[in-house]
Amino acid sequence: MRPNSKYPKGVAKQAELVDVALQVVAEHGYNGATIGEVAEAANLSRAGLLHHFHKKEELFAEVLRRRDDLVTDAWVQQRESPSVDPAEFIANLIRENAKVPGLVQLFARLSAEATDPANPAHEFFADRYQQNKAASSALLADMQSSGRLAATLDPDKFAVILAALQDGLQIRWLYDPSIDMAELIGDFFEAIAIQPNQGGRD
Repeated sequence: MRPNSKYPKGVAKQAELVDVALQVVAEHGYNGATIGEVAEAANLSRAGLLHHFHKKEELFAEVLRRRDDLVTDAWVQQRESPSVDPAEFIANLIRENAKVPGLVQLFARLSAEATDPANPAHEFFADRYQQNKAASSALLADMQSSGRLAATLDPDKFAVILAALQDGLQIRWLYDPSIDMAELIGDFFEAIAIQPNQGGRD
């Protein structure tokens, strides 16, 4: 988080506001999560909230950052177990996201708006995509090492494809919630996986 306050109480208050905003988005969706709504839920005036976060985009970028931190912590814990299937972890993550449509709406809207370098959330998303690429590339490389993916596959390129697939599926899902995003991600991994009878050829 990039707090607007240098003081511990200010930083703590901003963390509290991010938690409140996350809950408001989960309950009311992106359109319903106005600055006024978040301020009311946090027992603050609109001006009081804007003292900590100058713009709505700034606040909601921090909401997504908090969500990312929770996902990262879960992945670090699970990655220590050799029985964890990286592809299944991603599929489970998508299933969890689908339970909170407001967060999917928030990500889809804010990530598109933040392509403008002047948008307050631009830097957050630019950094996020770079970090996501590095993490996904490492995951794919691990799958190569375990013999699940062909050695000829370029982890960096497929990391970009995987991110684009996830983002695109979320947009399609917002149009048609009957789409099973997790199943389609599973199909993607099956499509690039080494089949059992091909393992000895690589």
